[in-house]
Amino acid sequence: MKRYEQLADEIADLIGSGTLRAGDRLPSVRQTSVSRRLSPSTVFEAYYLLEARGLVRARPRSGYYVNAKPVANAPQQPLASAPPDRSVEVAISDLVFEVLGSVRDRDVVPLGSAFPSPTLFPLQRLARDLSSAMRELDPWRTVEGLGPGHETLRRQLGLRYAAEGMALDAQEIVVTNGAMEALTLSLSAVTQPGDLVAVESPTFYAALQALERLQLKAVEIATHPRSGVDLDALASALDRHPIKACWFMPNFQNPLGSLMPEASKQALVALLAARGVPLIEDDVYGELHFDARRPPPAKAFDRAGLVMHCSSFSKCLAPGYRIGWVAGGRFAQRIERMKLMTTLAAPIPSQEALSRYLQRGGYERHLRSLRQSLAAQRDVALRLVAKHFPQGTRVTQPQGGYFLWLELPPEVDALKLHRLALSQRISIAPGPLFSADHERFRHCVRINFGHPGDARFEAAMRTVGRLAGNLVRG
Repeated sequence: MKRYEQLADEIADLIGSGTLRAGDRLPSVRQTSVSRRLSPSTVFEAYYLLEARGLVRARPRSGYYVNAKPVANAPQQPLASAPPDRSVEVAISDLVFEVLGSVRDRDVVPLGSAFPSPTLFPLQRLARDLSSAMRELDPWRTVEGLGPGHETLRRQLGLRYAAEGMALDAQEIVVTNGAMEALTLSLSAVTQPGDLVAVESPTFYAALQALERLQLKAVEIATHPRSGVDLDALASALDRHPIKACWFMPNFQNPLGSLMPEASKQALVALLAARGVPLIEDDVYGELHFDARRPPPAKAFDRAGLVMHCSSFSKCLAPGYRIGWVAGGRFAQRIERMKLMTTLAAPIPSQEALSRYLQRGGYERHLRSLRQSLAAQRDVALRLVAKHFPQGTRVTQPQGGYFLWLELPPEVDALKLHRLALSQRISIAPGPLFSADHERFRHCVRINFGHPGDARFEAAMRTVGRLAGNLVRG
């Protein structure tokens, strides 16, 4: 065994035993070099190996930190995707509507839903803030908030960016009707019908629906279930195709749950800036991290104004309030004007309530509780997959969000599994939803584990595993 491998194994043992915990900082390369009497290059190799294993991650100018502990005895993780190098006409909506029409029925166990349980959020406190805000509302605020949005809310959002080390002018922020409008407005601002847009493979079906509606073509980029977009594959696609924009989810990607390392995000932004290609960054799950620190968005490394950072409160605080936003960089004014020409403004009552909630404090406390609940439920879900799903099943181990991506044995047709599960009052999201090519990911499914209070969850996972096993056995 080489010396760097020995050092990496010793540190891995410390992580496995709990001596080093999630969020702990490893000793600096210099400290370890001195204390272990090793060369700095040997220490670097050990830390690189630990990063490749998913045990630690690097933070620029800060050092290496321990990731959330992987679940013991979990199945192997899926392999990276390998989409064909071509553009694809998108026609996914009929399949999406057919498959997901059932998830709104509360009697169906929502393993296929895109939303966490609404019981996880402080809806009563938000209701009180909404009520008091409406009683005290200055009538002129209903006019002043048109277009870019509620000034106080935008300032609160600007402060949150600043807390993450991003000096962002609040005037760059446009408040929208949820993140989906932010993303679609951003896409419309930088493309024309017929243009090519790079997306992850697999990617969120709503992104494909947006491309379909705007008559855009998809170029799917190879994506790793742990570390996100393959930058070499992206560079090759940019060389081969006239790509006008990228739509990526660097933090806890839907459906994979992948998290791009900070160095990769920085390299992504630099790669696109060198070619003048805008990045539409979907960061709706960024607050749902299981480690001690929020992973920075790609926007944190943007110096050219080409990153449009989109997020919302729907997944982390206020489902149904439909408040999102985009920090549009150099495209902010264009996005604001498009907002005025389409939906005019986001709901004033929702903006008032959220602004008041953020000002009064308590958001971070709520987020900590939410993250703990989701992290614990992830571990439950992984143990159920290991116990009840057929041999050969691969599953992701996300460090945030609330999705698992399962790669089932090839004999399992995910669409057939979806229909069988639905007959048992259980929804799942079959893999073909997540690609412009409906033939890909046919033996994959996405599972939503974001319902820790649902007593039906364990029985539903057991049932889906049994149905998948029956399909393997024929």
